[in-house]
Amino acid sequence: MLFESFADAQSTLFLAVFIVAFILGAVVNKTNFCTMGAVSDMVNMGDYSRFRSWLLAIAIAITGILVMEFMGLVNADNSYPPYRASQLIWAENILGGFLFGIGMTLASGCGNKTLIRIGGGNLKSTIVFIIIALIAYFMAVPLPGAGDQTLYSIIFYDWIRPLAISLETHQDLGSLINSDNSLVTRSIVGAVIVFLMLVYILRSKGFRNNNDHWLAGIVVGAAVLVFWYLSSSMMVDLVDEGEQYSLSEYYENWDMVSESEEGKPAQGAALSPQSFTFINPIGQTLGYISSGLQSSVLTAGIISVFGVILGSLFWALIGKTFRIEWFFNLKDFINHVIGAILMGFGGTLAMGCTLGQGITGLSTLALGSILAFVSIIFGSALTMKIQYYQMLYEEASFFAALITALVELRLLPASMRKLEAL
Repeated sequence: MLFESFADAQSTLFLAVFIVAFILGAVVNKTNFCTMGAVSDMVNMGDYSRFRSWLLAIAIAITGILVMEFMGLVNADNSYPPYRASQLIWAENILGGFLFGIGMTLASGCGNKTLIRIGGGNLKSTIVFIIIALIAYFMAVPLPGAGDQTLYSIIFYDWIRPLAISLETHQDLGSLINSDNSLVTRSIVGAVIVFLMLVYILRSKGFRNNNDHWLAGIVVGAAVLVFWYLSSSMMVDLVDEGEQYSLSEYYENWDMVSESEEGKPAQGAALSPQSFTFINPIGQTLGYISSGLQSSVLTAGIISVFGVILGSLFWALIGKTFRIEWFFNLKDFINHVIGAILMGFGGTLAMGCTLGQGITGLSTLALGSILAFVSIIFGSALTMKIQYYQMLYEEASFFAALITALVELRLLPASMRKLEAL
């Protein structure tokens, strides 16, 4: 899509992203698409229907990216966040994903679900949103009075970043297997993964007969693809120079192609190809508000946050499900606060949430995204098992509940079980 000015291209991107996010928010609210709920259904009821809906969204996203990259419409190698970066931050992906999985269980939902619940009238999720925003923001921005020190540099950098592995190529499966022909290799690997996913998804009669599961998986997967396409296709056509620039290229060459600093964004990274992810944009939202709503700070990620909330609100009002909710008791409040803290730290470390890494990141077939995805599910499942046994045995120790949970997840031998299921 060609535009005569940077401002026109950016405003069109913002409007289009808002529309897609609005639809996403409405559909997720309507269908009760929830990644934490999917894990809960698996762990507590043995029901994999919502998990299959999640996998359908992933399969659609992978397929779409493979096709669009083959056609030259998207270049996910230079994405924001850099999913395919040659530096594999495996420890951050695993630890961050694990913490996020625990956090979203305690806080009753992931980043996307937090926005959906806010739109539906849940004030608890507003508190969760504020805490995530504060942590995500100061994980990237220096703390007041701390010089150039961020939460990340103070708490994590010195011990976790040295564990990163520098690769000679991008970290997507195609490049890792065959860097000389990564595009074709990635297409083959992706096609096999998608085929296996679809076989698993369609085996379930319960899933096949549930329209909401179909609708959620298709819309969420398609929304991720549309955002990828929109953020990759906005081009500024400089007729006088006979050249065309993407938004990020225009930003990099601003002094040469623009007559003034007016309209220049505060950062260029957020202009790169991207799709839905919510932890970092929630932090960016705090920055946008604290800046006094300066237009230079506004990003597509921030637009998506507002779009999802308003889309959810729209469906809550149409479906008459809007309800003001508050904490049941002090324990409920504490759980949500702890969960929000863990999601803020974990989502930033893992470089995404259940949608940001679990769908958008996985669509790039990045190894780090796979590690984060598995770690999120494990963290959430383990937490749910521990909560279950602590509820059954009020006098049981946390250690006994933990060991029993690991046994049930088949990570320890059955002989080590401390508590019996009822």
